[in-house]
This record gives sequence, structure tokens and C-alpha cells, in this order.
Amino acid sequence: MPEVPALPAVRRIVLGVAGGIAAYKVADLLRKLTEAGHDVTVVPTASALKFVGAPTWAALSHNPVATDVWTAAEDVPHVQLGRRADLVLVAPATADLLAKAASGFADDLLTNTLLTARCPVLFAPAMHTEMWQHPATVENVATLRRRGAVVVEPASGRLTGSDTGQGRLPEPAEIARLAELLLRRPDALSPDLIGRRVLITAGGTREPLDPVRFLGNRSSGRQGFDLATVAAARGARVTLVAANVDLPPPAGTEVLRVSSTEELREATHGAAKDAEVVIMAAAVADFRPLTRARSKIKKSDAAPTAIELVRNPDVLAELVAGRATGQLNTAVIVGFAAETGDEDGDVLTHGRAKLARKGCDLLVVNAVGEGKAFGQPDNAGVLLGADGSEVQIPLGPKMVLAAAVCDAVAGLLPR
Repeated sequence: MPEVPALPAVRRIVLGVAGGIAAYKVADLLRKLTEAGHDVTVVPTASALKFVGAPTWAALSHNPVATDVWTAAEDVPHVQLGRRADLVLVAPATADLLAKAASGFADDLLTNTLLTARCPVLFAPAMHTEMWQHPATVENVATLRRRGAVVVEPASGRLTGSDTGQGRLPEPAEIARLAELLLRRPDALSPDLIGRRVLITAGGTREPLDPVRFLGNRSSGRQGFDLATVAAARGARVTLVAANVDLPPPAGTEVLRVSSTEELREATHGAAKDAEVVIMAAAVADFRPLTRARSKIKKSDAAPTAIELVRNPDVLAELVAGRATGQLNTAVIVGFAAETGDEDGDVLTHGRAKLARKGCDLLVVNAVGEGKAFGQPDNAGVLLGADGSEVQIPLGPKMVLAAAVCDAVAGLLPR
């Protein structure tokens, strides 16, 4: 399959830093952006500099730090920074900064830059839960999204002090991947899933042989987690069923941790009752051992006994059948097919047969094995539709494939 065209050698990013304690995490984000080859200019607010000083930003960005509208006034920085940028990213975006941006304030260099930018703008909020949930902040976020800015949901967890809740800055790696996606596809995070209830499965199930060993697969869960990240960034209310995934939860999602196919099945059927969209990205084991040893199976001189397998339930087929009988009101069901091809057909042949057999609305067909898909940062595939459509998704970051799937889902949802 053809590869996604490489980004231009230099992409200009303005990294705005507002005055919140999460500013210290942005140093890691800045390093990830510069290591990816981007030219980053940091524009901190005056209060942000009380948390992290200008020398830190200069050292990590390898660029002078722009702090006010008066320095180098002959270059008109309050206009030129926004005009020249390929992306403006604000992290952390505090309640104060979101309010100023929504109201069109221009009282410092960062707010001036936001007004002059004609490129994608990405806000990564961080604040206490009460501030995020306050009607003023809710309205400001809605205003910014309506104008075309991307405002991602904050993560949940430990906040400043002893309290916990939604308001943590999303993980720097997650923000960096969203930034990369917007640089490749400025329209990739359109707010076309706002309020939609989306269920996504991710990872690989494990079927225990004994208390120590299991039958499993190589899925890392990264593709499912990127699907959840993109869907949440496009406004969806995402429930993520994660099978044996060692990744931080995507910001703004509810994560249900499972291990075996039966656990995944139970969690998926429960969450699907309220879902408008189900995306089955998990690699679900087709078989499980007939019996499970109560204690560790010992090695002995005798030849090992054969492990008898039985078929696991087909969760995807069950969901499609449940919709057909009226038990589920899910509008769009998406399956994944990890194929290698064999003497009976190539990857796409098997994928088309699986789509017909499963009866889902969309099927993402991936070629796997030999360093493809599982455990890799990049992925490629073909998106098959029940209407006979076939969309090639070239090799590229898994976020790109996730955005393509969300495009197709949004196009099938009733308005």
C-alpha cells in the first residue's frame, strides 16, 4: 500500500503555555515536538513564567522565547507568529486562557497570536474539576469548538493537592500525537461526533492455561486507544474496553479493564446497550483451553499432553444479531480483521468474506505479521463498507487510520 506523504522538512508550531501547575509537564511535550523535527516557538504567559522559566523553554526549543509584544517590535511578533504558524498548540489551557480566547481578548502575546492564527488551533486544558465543569468554562469551550478550534477533554486523576477528578493535562505523548495528526490533516478532528456515545474495544484477550500461562496475541491496544483519543477529540462520549493494555487511558474516556474473551464479552454487551457506535478493534481470541489447571503445569520427562481448545463466542456477530432483533439500538458497528493471507486467498479476499459473514457496517482489514500492525506505531488498511465501498488507508501513524475510521462512522450516523 502507498505510504502517507511525508511532512515538509520544517513545520512551524507555536506552543502557548498558560499559567498552571501543569506547565512543568509541557517541557516533555516540547521535547517530543522538537525531536519529531518541528520548529517550535514557545509563547508563555507572564504567569506561566512563574512556574517554568524562559531559559528552560529556550534550551528545549532551541529558539528564543517570545514573552511580550514589545520585544523585537520591529518584526511585529503579535501578528507574524500566528500568520506563519502551521499549528498553534496551547498547553496547559487554563480556565482564564480559554475565557480570553473565547472572548477575543488580546492583552498579551499569546492571545494576540490566537487572534491572528489561520492554522489549526489545539487547546489542551488543565484545571480543577470544578473550574472545568463551571458553566462559564463549558460555554467558552463550546464557543471555541464552534469556531473551529480543537479543545480536547482533560484527563481524570490526581490533581493539585489531595483531590482527584477530571482536569489533569492529557499525557504529553497523547497531545503530541494529536498535534502530528492536525499537521497531516487539519480537518482530522472536526467536531462531528459531539455527544455521540461510542464504545471501542482495544488490546488482545488472554485465555488462561494455568495461574501462570495463557494463550494470547501480539496486540498492544495502541490502535484502539488512538481510535478512542480521536473519537473523544471529535466530541464523542467514549467508553473503552481495554484487554491487557499497558497504556495510559486516553483523556476524556471511561476505561473498563478486562483480560479474557468472556470478560470482554460481558463488558462490551453491557456498554453496547447505550452506544450509538461500536468499534471492535480488540484482537479477540477465537479459541480458549477447554480446561484450566488449578496449579502451574509442571515440566516433566513425560511428553506434554495436548491442549484441547474450544471456540470462543463471536462478540462482533452477537452485537450484529442483537441489533437485528431489536435488542440493541446501535447505529454503526465496525469490525477489524487482522489477516495474513494464505493459499485460499489474500488479505483483502479474506476481509471481504469476513464482512459478508459478520454483517457489520464497516470492516477495517489489516495485514499483520512480520512487523506489521501489532505493536507498531504505524498501520495501514482497507476500510470496507457494507455498501460495497473500499477505502485504502495508506501506511502512516495509527492516529491517521483512526481519523479515517471516524470519518466513515460520522458519515453513517443519522443526523
